[in-house]
Amino acid sequence: MNKDYVVLKTEAIELRKKGLSYNEIKKLIKVSKSTLSLWLKSIPLKTEYRKRLYTKQIEVLSRGPMSQKQRRIREVEKIIQDAEKEIKLPLSFETYRLIGAFLYWAEGSKGEMFQLTNSDPYLILFFVRWIKSVFKISPSKLKIRLNIYPQQNEKEIKSFWSDLTNIPIKNFGKSYIKPISSGYKKNNLYYGTARIEVPKSVNIRHHVFGWIKATLKNITANVQITQRKWQSLREMPRPVNLKK
Repeated sequence: MNKDYVVLKTEAIELRKKGLSYNEIKKLIKVSKSTLSLWLKSIPLKTEYRKRLYTKQIEVLSRGPMSQKQRRIREVEKIIQDAEKEIKLPLSFETYRLIGAFLYWAEGSKGEMFQLTNSDPYLILFFVRWIKSVFKISPSKLKIRLNIYPQQNEKEIKSFWSDLTNIPIKNFGKSYIKPISSGYKKNNLYYGTARIEVPKSVNIRHHVFGWIKATLKNITANVQITQRKWQSLREMPRPVNLKK
């Protein structure tokens, strides 16, 4: 062992005798933890020091999950903040139009009427304003229906959605009150779900799907080839309802 290591070992032993942990000693003496373990494994600790180190270890263990959680929260916040900087406002009309189109493709009804149902106030307001901007249809011309739970105040929830969207209360259709059962969602949908309906909108629906179809042209052939290859999946017989 060279002279410098002899000095470091002596210092480490003295610190250990004073009750310091390996990590505390490592901060004062720049050697690896494995080296400290080799030097200090035979150094006895007084009972009072063992109690202190044990208590400290418990505190570290108890803080560990929370510290990791807080660190992850900070990491996610930074990811979101950095991502926000990547978006330049105002959006181009073309971008804005396609955002709404694909939102409808994901969340909208595939029936005849152009309508969309969701519980997120941000999504609903975006959709209402998108309809106004792209199709020049005022919120006063839209219809809306709610899906709520029996314990919720229907009048107040209608007022909330009307206040948010500027759709008049008179345009609200009959709400669907979900029956009480063990099957409904456990998370709180404070405002229920809202279904935005655009009257006389069959052509609008076709128009939007035309935009979507144009956007997907570069992958259409791949999807169709794969679908033909796996046509047998579409020939699967429907399940038989045995509960009669």
